[in-house]
Amino acid sequence: MTRIFLTLASVSTLLLLTVFALGLNIDDPKLIESMSLKRWHLGLAIGGLISATLVHALVLTYFMGTGRWVEDVSKAYQLEDYWRRESQRLKYRVLPAMSGCFLLLLVTVGFGAAADPGSGMKFEGFGGLSAGTCHLLIALTTLFCNFFANVREFQSIDRNGQLVNEVVATVREIRIARGLPV
Repeated sequence: MTRIFLTLASVSTLLLLTVFALGLNIDDPKLIESMSLKRWHLGLAIGGLISATLVHALVLTYFMGTGRWVEDVSKAYQLEDYWRRESQRLKYRVLPAMSGCFLLLLVTVGFGAAADPGSGMKFEGFGGLSAGTCHLLIALTTLFCNFFANVREFQSIDRNGQLVNEVVATVREIRIARGLPV
């Protein structure tokens, strides 16, 4: 799972970085010359939102599945509760980061839409910052948070894989001791 996660998270992060770089190159969004760049920025931003969300959803699905498997195997073989509790702890360790990233991704897209002079929102910014600067700062925050959430997710997936291997080894020993096929 770690290789799959690394591949998907890397592609997603590169896509978000590309969107960020495109956004930085939009000098004046009102100019006709910027229209093509704005279209690319918007299209890739939607792709980045979807890909980052799917990566986080995959991690959540992984922890739900392996957590249930560890729980069922622990009950069936009357194993100690350590593995189930540890797997659950890993899942709840990454859940706030995943949720926070998803919210930041949505807020970034919302502020991007509001900063577009062609939108009907007429957002002028706040706190002395322009709408574009607000969007830029939120996008930068989102990039950093998403990266660090991916690092934490990777660490948790790796540790959870070790737990699963420990459970498999323990079950193997039990089956051998009982004379059951392995």
